[in-house]
Amino acid sequence: MCSFCYITEVLEDQRVATSIKAFIFDLDGVITDTAEFHYLAWKQLAEEEGISFTREDNEQLRGVSRRESLNRMLKGRPIDDVTANLWMERKNVYYKEFLHQITPDHALPGVPHFLTAARNAGILIGLGSASKNARDVLERLELRNAFDAVGDGYSVVNSKPAADLFIWVAGRLNVTPQQAVVFEDAEAGVEAALTGGFWTVGIGSANVQKAHLLTDGIGSLNVETVISRMG
Repeated sequence: MCSFCYITEVLEDQRVATSIKAFIFDLDGVITDTAEFHYLAWKQLAEEEGISFTREDNEQLRGVSRRESLNRMLKGRPIDDVTANLWMERKNVYYKEFLHQITPDHALPGVPHFLTAARNAGILIGLGSASKNARDVLERLELRNAFDAVGDGYSVVNSKPAADLFIWVAGRLNVTPQQAVVFEDAEAGVEAALTGGFWTVGIGSANVQKAHLLTDGIGSLNVETVISRMG
């Protein structure tokens, strides 16, 4: 074999190995917007415990685990583990009550079409959400079957901004981080994806400027554009 032919084949193999094969989506703020339900649930808990909690405070809870959300709501106020767990469970009960309002119409604009287009293009689809209610939300949106792998708050120990969740989902999809694009609307999520070596799409007005591609929402994207901008 000529040396030029060999080098060409090696480069082609590397290109194929690093080509985009999967999209991994956060849930809240990307697929649907349950931020208002989270806010109302945390607000109810805070009021019952005599804690001030505003919409501005709620913005600091984007993309982090339930326990970290509680810590941020408390703003340094000490709490033991037993009480923390009881409070988090109460919040989750309130949140689940609000979730009964979710229907397929609550999918954000363009999301079902984009997921279908990605699948038609041969792209694997995963979810990487810190929410422990992610599967229930997907069911209510009637989108569960659109996902080849679902990672949620039960999947890993270390939540965002650690990269563990996205790496876990990539493993279930049998792709490397370099072969996957993460869609995130939160700074912690973008940081997690970048730490893990993923390509990233930053969505919305949160602090996601470090992402490789920025957009107002899934409805503003097409699959070919995302793939062409990565790699």
